[in-house]
Amino acid sequence: MTAPHPILVINAGSSSIKAAVFDAGFEALETAEASGIGGAGRVRVGTTSEACALPDHAGALSAILDRFVARGVTLAALAGVGHRVVHGGTDLTAPALITPRTRAQIAACIPLAPHHNIHHLAAIDAVARLAPDLPQTASFDTAFHATNPDVARRFALPQVAATEGLQRYGFHGTSYAALTRTLPEQTSAPLPERLLGLHLGNGASLCAIRHGKSVATTMGYSPLSGLTMGTRAGDIDASAVLELARRIGVEPAAHMLNFESGLLGLSTLSADMRSLQEAGTPEAEFARTHFAYWAARHAGSMIAAMGGLDAIAFTGGIGENDADMRARILDHLRWAGDVPVHIVPAREEAQIAHDTATLLGGLKGR
Repeated sequence: MTAPHPILVINAGSSSIKAAVFDAGFEALETAEASGIGGAGRVRVGTTSEACALPDHAGALSAILDRFVARGVTLAALAGVGHRVVHGGTDLTAPALITPRTRAQIAACIPLAPHHNIHHLAAIDAVARLAPDLPQTASFDTAFHATNPDVARRFALPQVAATEGLQRYGFHGTSYAALTRTLPEQTSAPLPERLLGLHLGNGASLCAIRHGKSVATTMGYSPLSGLTMGTRAGDIDASAVLELARRIGVEPAAHMLNFESGLLGLSTLSADMRSLQEAGTPEAEFARTHFAYWAARHAGSMIAAMGGLDAIAFTGGIGENDADMRARILDHLRWAGDVPVHIVPAREEAQIAHDTATLLGGLKGR
């Protein structure tokens, strides 16, 4: 499914907005990023970067759009706008057109992703003000994992009011959707029946993909669970979390687990895998060893969830570029047999453009 006009994809984070304009073949025509929102920020378009005051998300988006206009890309020329939305909850389990109902459902998920969904809505609302008739869509990080069975999704908690909404949702879904779409194109072969997907970057997760559907994943209620990550602790005993919260308080504990742990916490040096490889200190080496060990250990769980393994696919910044890390993880997985290993470039924004084109095509067919 292709669109006759370009599609703008927006990924609004807490302090930055990334945007890209895609053509009908889902190749990027223009890319941009506004960073440092809330103060003296910067706007980059292509390879050109300049300082720019960015008081809020609306101002940041306007700064990006102004620079796109200067390059000949206007809102009037677009077929639509696709947004990355981190959390769709239990209701938004597929890419969707933005309607008042959809917007309300995204807003209802703010408690599940307080640092993300509110900023996605700010971008959606800003586009709606600038171009009220321009179709907008949302692709949800959680949606790909809606196919997980209940036994994989539910925590062993009592079903009472206090536990409502506490379940494994999973994230990086747009990356895994892109992987399942592009791997057959890359290999000129059908998608493997039992595929282990590894999205390895500053945020990292694994996904058990059987017959093209997610049946298990390592992230859960939040992106904090699962693998050792750049600054996230990954899996940790709930009692250890409770004890940490008792010692230093809930909010400081949450900050430590999300922003001071992982590779950064283990190495006391950096959250960046390249920096750790270059540093070569004992602490940096241990951090890399920890990352590989827990990636492989969780991989065993994913293989069990699929009932076997037919292929492995690495994606994400580390997955694509760190050959030594791939080798370490694969060495841990030699017991699983000799299966094809693929490196698949992450194309999350292109996947969102594809989702948008598909939805717009369906809208025209009504």
